[in-house]
Amino acid sequence: MVMAIVADFMLVWLPAPTVSIRAPLQLNTGPITKFFYSCPDNAFQIALVGTSYSLLQRVGAIVRNGSKLFVVGTSASLIGTGVTNALIKARQRINKDVAVETEDVPIVSTSVAYGVYMAISSNLRYQLLAGVIEQRILEPFLHNNKLALSALCFAVRTGNTILGSLL
Repeated sequence: MVMAIVADFMLVWLPAPTVSIRAPLQLNTGPITKFFYSCPDNAFQIALVGTSYSLLQRVGAIVRNGSKLFVVGTSASLIGTGVTNALIKARQRINKDVAVETEDVPIVSTSVAYGVYMAISSNLRYQLLAGVIEQRILEPFLHNNKLALSALCFAVRTGNTILGSLL
């Protein structure tokens, strides 16, 4: 449950922000940081007037957000799996019959696998959701009705979260 709460919040906030808030770059910033800073928020984002994004920058958006989600997924799973294993051990100490029914979940391999899942599946789903479904389909269709747009975006994001849970 702890893992799901942390992961779901970060899934919605990190890969598909509705408003980009970027701090200015420092003068001594390295070339990799400068490159990722120049990437759009999501790979399918519509470029504002006067700007454009190369294919490499769009791929960079996938890599940048995927790496964030890998860290979030791995961290959330480390916490969740660790808490789960601790609760299982506590229950086994209290009730000796439980020891036969349950076994420890491997924390590191499970956490890395969950991080990889989030970096690939969740990342791509939210990139498509923010850049294609919301910006290119829903926004032009419901531009004059912000309440309906917000409600529909909320419903689509909720559905995407449920789909991700099912996967």
